[in-house]
Amino acid sequence: MSSTELPASPAAASAVPRAHAVRVAEGERLRSVELPGLTLNVRFRPSGEAGRAPALYVHGLGGSSQNWSALMPLLQDVLEGEAVDLPGFGDSPPPDDGNYSVTGHARAVIRLLDAGDRGPVHLIGNSLGGAVATRIAAVRPDLVRTLTLVAPALPELRAQRSAWPTGLLAVPGVAGAFARLTRDWTPEQRVRSAMSLCYGDPGRVTDEALRAAVEEMERRLRLPYFWDAMARSARGIVDAYTLGGQHNLWRQAERVLAPTLLVYGGRDRLVSYRMARKAALAFRDARLLTLPDAGHVAMMEYPEAVARAVRELVAHRGRDGRGDGARS
Repeated sequence: MSSTELPASPAAASAVPRAHAVRVAEGERLRSVELPGLTLNVRFRPSGEAGRAPALYVHGLGGSSQNWSALMPLLQDVLEGEAVDLPGFGDSPPPDDGNYSVTGHARAVIRLLDAGDRGPVHLIGNSLGGAVATRIAAVRPDLVRTLTLVAPALPELRAQRSAWPTGLLAVPGVAGAFARLTRDWTPEQRVRSAMSLCYGDPGRVTDEALRAAVEEMERRLRLPYFWDAMARSARGIVDAYTLGGQHNLWRQAERVLAPTLLVYGGRDRLVSYRMARKAALAFRDARLLTLPDAGHVAMMEYPEAVARAVRELVAHRGRDGRGDGARS
C-alpha cells in the first residue's frame, strides 16, 4: 500500500482519465491510497491534536466524501475523521474487478481500514454507505467501535414511489437511456433535481453549497465511467435487497455488536421513515434520532443535530466500559 497526501490537486492514481480536481474545503486535505487493484481517495481534516478517536465516513449512491464536509468539522475535536470516496465515486477511480456490489464496496472499505491500521473506528454511513457499514460491522466487528447510520439503505418490501427511479437505474440499459434523454440538461438542472429528491427542504441549501454541487456535477459528467458506476452500484443495492440467509442485511444488522445510532428523516423520499422502528428493533444496542423535517441526507441538512447525537454515542461507548474512544 502507498498513501500520498494531496493538499489541493490530486494526481492521477490510475490510468483512468480524471476530470479537473475535486473541491477541497478550508481545513480539508486529500490523500490517495493505492492498494492492489484499487485506489481510494480519502478526505480528512488534520489538526495535530492527539488522543482523538478514529472515525471513517462512507457516502451514499451518487455521493462522495464531500457529503461529510459539513459534519466532520463539528466532530473534529473528538474524532480523527476520514471520509472515503467509494470506488468509482468522488475522486476514486473504478475498481479493477468492476465489483460495485454492497459486498464489493464493503470489501474496499475493509481493505482501507486494514491497510491503514486505523481500526476499530467509529463508522458512519449514509444510504448505500449505511448498507456498506452495516455489512462491515457484522462481518468485521473488530473494526467498528460504534456505528452511525443516516438513512441506511436496508431492504424495504414496499419502497416509496419516489425511490423507484433510483431503483430503475439497476435495470441494464436504463442508465444509458437516461443519460441520453437528459443530455441537454445543464449541471445545475441535474443538481436541483437531485436536491429536490434528497433534501427535506431544498430551500435550505445555501448559494455556496449549490455552486459547489454544480461544480462537482460538471466534474463528474466528464468522467467516462460516471453512469456505469451509478448503474452498477444501484444494481448492487437491489441485489443486496434480495439476498437471503446470513447475507441478508437485516440478518446482519442483528449480528452487529457495536452501539448503533440510527438517523431517519421524516421527509426522506428514498428511505421510508417507517423503517426507523424496524431498524431500532433489529440492531441490538440501538438509539434512534428522528428529524421530522430532514430528508435523505440529514448530515448535510442538520449537521449540528447529527453531531450532537454522534457525540453522545461516542461518550456512551466510553462510559459503558468498552473503551474511551482512544486507539488501542
